[in-house]
Amino acid sequence: MNTFQSIIIAIIEGITEFLPISSTAHMKFANPLLGVQSGPFVDLFEVVIQLAAIASVVVIYHKQFFNFKHYSFYLKLIVAVIPALVFGAILKKHIDAALGNLMFIAIVMVAGGIVLLFIDKLFTSSHQSSKDISYKKSFIVGCFQVLSILFPGLSRSAATIIGGMSQKLTKKAAAEFSFFLAVPTMLAASAKSTLDVYKEDPQVFNSSNLTTLLIGGVVAFLVALISVKFLINFIQKNGFALFGWYRIIIGLGIIAMLLFTNVIPK
Repeated sequence: MNTFQSIIIAIIEGITEFLPISSTAHMKFANPLLGVQSGPFVDLFEVVIQLAAIASVVVIYHKQFFNFKHYSFYLKLIVAVIPALVFGAILKKHIDAALGNLMFIAIVMVAGGIVLLFIDKLFTSSHQSSKDISYKKSFIVGCFQVLSILFPGLSRSAATIIGGMSQKLTKKAAAEFSFFLAVPTMLAASAKSTLDVYKEDPQVFNSSNLTTLLIGGVVAFLVALISVKFLINFIQKNGFALFGWYRIIIGLGIIAMLLFTNVIPK
């Protein structure tokens, strides 16, 4: 992976991380189109720049993240992240296989898009905020996050936002809690991925690759700062249907490319 490729993928990550369109799917689709070959470093890069993008949430919501008087906020995030940690460890082989199957990811993109077409009407509106979420509801949202792990291409943000809305949170509150939950989730994923890659090939952590990681991380972080604010404003005014149609179009396009062309290696 060269610098140009890392910047393009980081921009894609920064834009898509918080939108319910699956940043993982977009990176997996973009890699072969950019000539990026899969490998330990590329897998690590994809996880680490997701963490960098999610760090933007800490900056935007710094007052809530660093308000240590309300310790229940942190406990609720811990409760919510537990399902992902458990199922991620138990089903690692399934997850790795699914991440390498572009057809599977594309089909999940389409299926998730169909769900988003109807999600605005499926759940009744509520006035609950992300601060009011209980431990039980936090755990349920965390269980929804597991779906995005089992089905790459579903979108972690889509799954957790839908989970929040199912628990009577407003769209804004559900999105915010989804953002908050992403922080411990991706911290754990990045730590695990880094350890796994180091055990497999310590040479991956050479100066060139570390520079590429740094550049990608900075770009993803800066782009994500804009993406977060855009999503909150957009879904409050327009809902999720447009994202649903986008997912369906992209998913069907990738399926067609996989079936009828050699643009993306099968």
